[in-house]
Amino acid sequence: MEKKLSLALFIFITLIFSCKMDENVSESTIKEPLNYPVTFRDSSVIDNYFGQEVADPFRWLEDDNSDETLNWVKAQNELTFGYLDKIPFRDKVKDRLTEILNYERYGTPFKKAEKYYYFKNDGLQNQSVMYVMDSLGGESNVVLDPNTLSEDGTIALGGINFDKAGTYLGYLTSIGGSDWKTAQILELSTGKVLEDKIDWIKFSGLNWHKDGFFYSRYPAPDTNEELTNKNEFHKLYYHKLGTNQEMDVLWYEEKDFPNRNIYASISEDERFLIVNKVESSTGNALSVFDLELDTPKEIVLIDSYEKEYSVFDNDGDFLYVLTNFEAPNMRVMKVDINNPGIENWVEIIPEITEPLKGISVLGKKLFVSYLKNAYSQVKVYDMEGKFLQDFELPGIGSAGGFSGEKDETEAFFSFSSYTIPPSIYMINTADLSYNLFKKPQLKFDTEQFATEQIWYSSKDGTKIPMFITHKKGLEMNGENPLLLYGYGGFDVSVTPGFSASRLPLLENDGILVVANIRGGGEFGEEWHLGGTLANKQNVFDDFIAAAEYLIENKYTSPSKLAIQGGSNGGLLVGACMTQRPDLFAVAFPQVGVLDMLRYHKFTIGWAWATDYGSSEEEEAFKYLYAYSPLHNVKNIEYPATLVTTADHDDRVVPAHSFKFISELQHNKAGVNPALIRIETSAGHGAGKPISKHIEETADIWSFMWYNMGLSPNYK
Repeated sequence: MEKKLSLALFIFITLIFSCKMDENVSESTIKEPLNYPVTFRDSSVIDNYFGQEVADPFRWLEDDNSDETLNWVKAQNELTFGYLDKIPFRDKVKDRLTEILNYERYGTPFKKAEKYYYFKNDGLQNQSVMYVMDSLGGESNVVLDPNTLSEDGTIALGGINFDKAGTYLGYLTSIGGSDWKTAQILELSTGKVLEDKIDWIKFSGLNWHKDGFFYSRYPAPDTNEELTNKNEFHKLYYHKLGTNQEMDVLWYEEKDFPNRNIYASISEDERFLIVNKVESSTGNALSVFDLELDTPKEIVLIDSYEKEYSVFDNDGDFLYVLTNFEAPNMRVMKVDINNPGIENWVEIIPEITEPLKGISVLGKKLFVSYLKNAYSQVKVYDMEGKFLQDFELPGIGSAGGFSGEKDETEAFFSFSSYTIPPSIYMINTADLSYNLFKKPQLKFDTEQFATEQIWYSSKDGTKIPMFITHKKGLEMNGENPLLLYGYGGFDVSVTPGFSASRLPLLENDGILVVANIRGGGEFGEEWHLGGTLANKQNVFDDFIAAAEYLIENKYTSPSKLAIQGGSNGGLLVGACMTQRPDLFAVAFPQVGVLDMLRYHKFTIGWAWATDYGSSEEEEAFKYLYAYSPLHNVKNIEYPATLVTTADHDDRVVPAHSFKFISELQHNKAGVNPALIRIETSAGHGAGKPISKHIEETADIWSFMWYNMGLSPNYK
């Protein structure tokens, strides 16, 4: 699942903004009952789980290609957009977001074959453009512009990789946000796209070796089922330039294990092919092939799937491996390929209190990223694991994008926080100094806003941190509109980051709160496991406790509190709004996993069972059924709800959202709206054009304020 990409920008406004009742927004308008489309309930669909009968009357909505489903989508969108069209300030919010996002955004530079590459967006381009320079600060030329691939910006880059000589650029594209990718090859000297075209790639990059590359793919799906069919039999292939895909060599497969995915990478010297085999969202087996041999044979390093192992570099016969084997917070090991048994592995960087989240090899040094209380901390070691020094960051926030050559002293990284937009720094790896390289040109005074981290107690007494961002001096009187965001799953760490999309809330005296609840990776393996399987209720308890704390301490009130989360975070919102509807005014379950009894039957859903468990097992069925949002909708009034999904989401299929909103509408009590916004030519989130991002975000803020009885002060 997805881990989330967001645009970033704040603009300083000299006017004083506040949320207040607008004369065009009245209680009678907000509380006007809606006439929902009649959704057919098929009472004959009943499953038996270990003696428990469970009705599934909206299962027909799982067929996203049927005429009935397409007509249902049309009717729901007509209702939703008709409702949104009546919000008097909706266009003003959209105009403001368009203004905010219209600024230059740069990606961290990276070097290949003595040239510098980077991505840049001029402001409102749907997709960022790739440029090249012969030297830093020199003339830039376009290498690849995804905006030329479609008129509406719905074809996006899904990954790039250069061959060793820097002659060719392999790039992946996706259409409409789907996880399916197509690979093509660009000859960099001429700008010519070669005839090579590789289809049906999924969950894979391109890994160059000599005159071709390795990639992983699934068999081509049946027509009209590519967005819903279960993804099985992932295979690793090698493609030689200048040949048809039909001639690609099958390099590795697991014939007897359809639910194993095969991921490959190539060592920088192109000697080793590293193969990771996974059966779920955590844990992997690990093998390598020595490609210098005439007949490379598999060298099995790890054949179990209980822990995680990742090769990130090599030095001759020695591999560097990042692992949580006997180290829940991760450590670094050195492996002699001639004695690969794990009993012969040598620890070079031991586990510490803070969880290790990533390693970059820059200038013959190891830059090791940790999380301390959910924000970045970086330490530097030599290649043998000797600690050199802490790498002091510009502040409390998130550092990432470390890029540079292994044998050069020049490198880059980016840094951001809730009040600091992404800034790029250049590192001298010899003395570990760094200087500001590129900073967005903003019309925004970061001193106007502040972030604090507080800790609160969850239901079981566990201390949970959350970041709270708002205007300095804002009065905490219980009347502030507040957005509470969370994720809580799959070892994903939610760290401080800058988002332009959230500026409308903050500049209108709102409060942004991000809770670092269990299930994530902010505090290592124990924190993650504390929110999985039978412990998943802890995640919801943590989020509910955050809301209670914010209300008790006058940050907001139930009538001014909105909750938001996407994917696994959509499950979070769905579970919390069905368990404690009294706490929230507005709920945004986005591309959520909402049917916990059938999630594993679609696309890659089977891989999530290590976090969730499967309804095919009796014990797991009991706790899944107990919190599954779809199965816990009752005939009571819920918060004003805007479910968001997309027609090309093949990660969390839209049937989750379709069925959930149908249950909400069928069981409707009270007059709070229960609506669904179904985006077209979009997927789980990655690659979404800026134009669609602006429209959806404007609808979210407008819906929230409207249902809180507030209006933003936009003239």
